[in-house]
Amino acid sequence: MEQLSVYHRAISKEEGERRLAQDGRDGSYLIRNSETMPGVYCLCVLCRGFVYTYRLRLNAGGSWTADTADGVEKRPFRNIANLIAALQKPDQGIATPLYFPITPDRWSVAQRIRTEVTETRQTMNVPATYSGPNPPNDQQRYGKIMLRYKIQYHKVEEKAASKF
Repeated sequence: MEQLSVYHRAISKEEGERRLAQDGRDGSYLIRNSETMPGVYCLCVLCRGFVYTYRLRLNAGGSWTADTADGVEKRPFRNIANLIAALQKPDQGIATPLYFPITPDRWSVAQRIRTEVTETRQTMNVPATYSGPNPPNDQQRYGKIMLRYKIQYHKVEEKAASKF
């Protein structure tokens, strides 16, 4: 599990939901430790503003299974990556296919960028929004800073997506 790029370790259910909601795209997903069941993992998936959680289990025979919707046959997989790959296809017993992996690296960079942008805006005394024909100099500098961070964020996002 440690080498899986979407594994966030022991974050709380609420933290996982917050990370997915912040991304906001249907099909965003991450894996975290179960808070109530030792040795079990939770696959958390965002769909239409709700986070659906599916338990991932390693059985005694060494196969991985996911607790999906009732009536969907549990399929064993030799490794967790194969299970994730199968759930990226439609009609696998989960709310939506897995489209957008949320990695801890991506999350850390996004948090850092948000913090730096907020601090920069406050330091420069720039309002969060500006409605006028010509933005003041500070607003223009802030816009350039935002653009630089957005470019950096997207590069990290692409790199993180290519890991999986």
